[in-house]
Amino acid sequence: MVQASNISLAFGGRTLYKEVNLKFTKGNCYGIIGANGAGKSTFLKILTGELEPNTGEIFITPGERMSVLAQNQNAYDNETVLDTVLLGHKRLMDIQKEKDELYMKPDFNEADGIRAGELETLFAELGGWEAESEAKSMLQNLGIKEEEYYTLMKDMDPKVKVKILLAQALFGNPDILVLDEPTNNLDFKTTKWLENFLLDFDNIVIIVSHNRHFLNKVCTHICDVDYGQINMFLGNYDFWYESSQLIARQLKDQNKKAEQRAKELKEFIARFSANASKSKQATSRKKELERLTIEDIKPSSRKYPYINFECGQELGKEVLKVENLTKNGMFKNLSFNIERDQKVAFFAKNNQILTSLFNILIGKEEADGGEIRWGKTTKASYLPQNYIELFEKNDNSIVDWLRQFSKDQNETYIRSWLGRMLFTGEENLKPANVLSGGERVRCMLAKIMLESPNILILDEPTNHLDLESITALNKGMQNYKGVLLFSTHDQEIIETTANRIIDLTDENKVIDFTGTYEEYAEKFGSQA
Repeated sequence: MVQASNISLAFGGRTLYKEVNLKFTKGNCYGIIGANGAGKSTFLKILTGELEPNTGEIFITPGERMSVLAQNQNAYDNETVLDTVLLGHKRLMDIQKEKDELYMKPDFNEADGIRAGELETLFAELGGWEAESEAKSMLQNLGIKEEEYYTLMKDMDPKVKVKILLAQALFGNPDILVLDEPTNNLDFKTTKWLENFLLDFDNIVIIVSHNRHFLNKVCTHICDVDYGQINMFLGNYDFWYESSQLIARQLKDQNKKAEQRAKELKEFIARFSANASKSKQATSRKKELERLTIEDIKPSSRKYPYINFECGQELGKEVLKVENLTKNGMFKNLSFNIERDQKVAFFAKNNQILTSLFNILIGKEEADGGEIRWGKTTKASYLPQNYIELFEKNDNSIVDWLRQFSKDQNETYIRSWLGRMLFTGEENLKPANVLSGGERVRCMLAKIMLESPNILILDEPTNHLDLESITALNKGMQNYKGVLLFSTHDQEIIETTANRIIDLTDENKVIDFTGTYEEYAEKFGSQA
């Protein structure tokens, strides 16, 4: 068990948490969510002892081992890949080291023999004899090649280092597992393996993640960091979001009869309970949901942007035809037709390939060969990965920044679009060049909504966004009536939005599949 008692923390006059009380128990997985800067990762540092709170304490059941996903990729540069994983169980490695030192003593005596016997017993109890094979199996499951096991960490690619440090955290069946953004830089296949690992994990898991699909799969509880408090809710992310939204809607309608409100909530709880049945954790959550009362569900005070892409003009029969498009080193003789009502998710081993493809389609980059033909009725808007030049040298307010893309120059009109993206009052006077990454993306989305395109091209649109904005963007993409071409690492968006997959598996091969991502994965495997 891990218990946080009366935890308070303030930085420079800003209170992150005030008298937070939480208990984390065995067999559950807790997702920590909150807006950017709310203090999610800071709370993990308090739990792990890396940071002292101003008041309160963290209690951990004596004898329980906590394992933490390391964030410093260079901390193990002089260790081999295999040894880095084994060091995830420090006590086991300390026993191994002491044992080896004893056996190497030239004057090994009776007392040494007794101590060696004690160490051998401890070593066996902690699974020492199976440790190396377990570590190798974990590395293999994470896609690390056997020939790399004895390579020094400093010689490994940073993206591979992330997987090795994840293996280190998971190794040795820790009693408490703390993971900060564990799916970052993981492909879908590896993320799926991690999901299954955690679903079968019997101990405590505490996770910070922006990956909604991942949170939905593995979490039994959601801990919402909001306005100086951390409130714990039963269920996964979708249950937390949908239930809080339902309550908020009902509170707005004060005339709704209590009996009707109760009926809606009971039906909602029953629907989610029915879906929670595929794993041990999910089955346990189902039983708890069935016991949940209406009073247990509270509305969230979190604000969501309103993202709704309207088509200014109806598309004609011809949309986009690409023939033999070539970009040396990326793709050769790429051909495809895009039709009305299609929402196409593009995959590639290297995301720079898709960035170049989108830049070529929109005319920002030259191809080395091939032809692109847009239909006469098409009007495309593009959200690139790199839009820094639109902001960094612009010291105008964001009202004036957005005004340059609007036919209607009225300030009230411009502010209404910024208001949709949660910019209100004096925030609208912020200079464009001082905006954070998430604020810039929200401004770009406001720009796109103003343009009313019937073709939407989005290159990794969730970069820098918090969960609230990602959820709103997902809904906007689902509801969009035009043609959508996009790339993203957000599996929830792909699964709920795409009706066609174009996978540039290598320079000469393309899989073009009409259907959902789930159907694509069943037929071709999770190759994204």
